[in-house]
Amino acid sequence: MNKNYGKKFVTLNNGIKMPILGFGSVLETDVSDFDAVYNSAWNKGYRLFDTASNYGNQIALGNWLQTLECNREEYWLTSKVAQDEQGYEQTLAAFQKTLKELQTDYLDLYLIHWPKEKTFFETWKAMEELYDEGLVRAIGVSNFEPNHIDRLLTRARIMPAVDQVETHPYFSNHVTHDYLKKLEIQPQAWSPLGHGGQELNDNKIIELAQKYHKSVGQIILRWLVQKGVTAIPKSTNFVRQEQNISIFDWSLTPIDEQAIDELQKGERVMGAPDENYTEDKW
Repeated sequence: MNKNYGKKFVTLNNGIKMPILGFGSVLETDVSDFDAVYNSAWNKGYRLFDTASNYGNQIALGNWLQTLECNREEYWLTSKVAQDEQGYEQTLAAFQKTLKELQTDYLDLYLIHWPKEKTFFETWKAMEELYDEGLVRAIGVSNFEPNHIDRLLTRARIMPAVDQVETHPYFSNHVTHDYLKKLEIQPQAWSPLGHGGQELNDNKIIELAQKYHKSVGQIILRWLVQKGVTAIPKSTNFVRQEQNISIFDWSLTPIDEQAIDELQKGERVMGAPDENYTEDKW
């Protein structure tokens, strides 16, 4: 039996437990009824909600969270500091703005959204301070590749707990994942189901979905879990929401897992981090 069979939480390098599957950020412009989408996700069992300051949905998400009849400890909130918010003082201010918009007094995970050279170390210093003060339970990065983390670790006091990176069958990002695992940094997949439906229409994945009597999305997410990668799939479809989180009572065989590995094409949804921010190129 696969070592991740039935496991719904992962223990981060600071000892806290994070849900393996979370709910990817839905924008108000994506749907006619924002609350209905999140109510559905909650009722399906999602307890990790991912957002970022530049998504523009933190106020709506914060308002929805106030409708929940539960303790704050019952759900996990992740947010990210944006490019134009980076720097020591700027990051501290951005964090307080995020707390206000989400109507909470702490975050479970706060990430640097993209690596930025000019304010690189100052931003992480602010993150460490927020962690030291207990305002965030874990700190990490997003879209950081090995060269970025290597540089960060020349001055960091605290090892990042998570690196949220693009990962899906056509871009398995296995080199970065292997690097992260050696440092005990948890990889988390954004865009886990690919982009534009290409992987959802892949013949091999469809074949496996038919074999296991599962959806294509379930096959992809189960593959990620078995690779030790957490994920934040996004769906506004109530049926697919339930499918996406229902992956913990079955597993892919090693042969079928390898078959998905072999779909790797090195095709990103977005360009590499350095390519996206040429003004901050290393």
